[in-house]
Amino acid sequence: MIACLDLEGVLVPEIWIAFAEKTGIEKLRLTTRDIPDYDELMRGRLKILAENKLGLPDIQEVISGIQPLPGAKDFLDWLKTEFQVIILSDTFYQFAGPLMAQLGHPTLFCHSLVVDGEGRITDYKLRQNDGKTQAVKALKGLNFKTVAAGDSYNDTGMLKEAHRGILFRPPDNVIREFPQFPVTRDYEEFRTELLSARQSLSA
Repeated sequence: MIACLDLEGVLVPEIWIAFAEKTGIEKLRLTTRDIPDYDELMRGRLKILAENKLGLPDIQEVISGIQPLPGAKDFLDWLKTEFQVIILSDTFYQFAGPLMAQLGHPTLFCHSLVVDGEGRITDYKLRQNDGKTQAVKALKGLNFKTVAAGDSYNDTGMLKEAHRGILFRPPDNVIREFPQFPVTRDYEEFRTELLSARQSLSA
């Protein structure tokens, strides 16, 4: 049995929101909670970075000061005793390193940035289109029972594909549009829902 978790909003704060707060650029606060189309979201971010002459080192400086959400490390340590765990994220390997170190280096599937010699982010490369959903589908093809959890529009594909899907601290618009998924608001509720999923899938 494998638990597939989103990263930002579930275990760590939203990186782009932290960067928006640092730079004062309000439009960088937009995330997949607001814009379902990931390419539209990323193209907008890259345009803003170029216009403001901001690059990867600027973002990495902010990331170096980000810590996991309160209780996230203990929750993840517990989860690894009950499930095999994979983090499925739409972040980038160039962002994730310091955060993965703080979380004990869980397995992470995410994407890559294209960065020029001066540190400017010129493009991004998806590991695979709709990679979260495709990863869960592949795990099911290997006869794993899957539980998936996330908070945003870009998580709903994997939640639908998994044997059980769980929302963790989602915004109201996601709750309204995807009422089929149970909603958890803290790690204790999350733990209870995961154990319930494990019990039902083991029956």
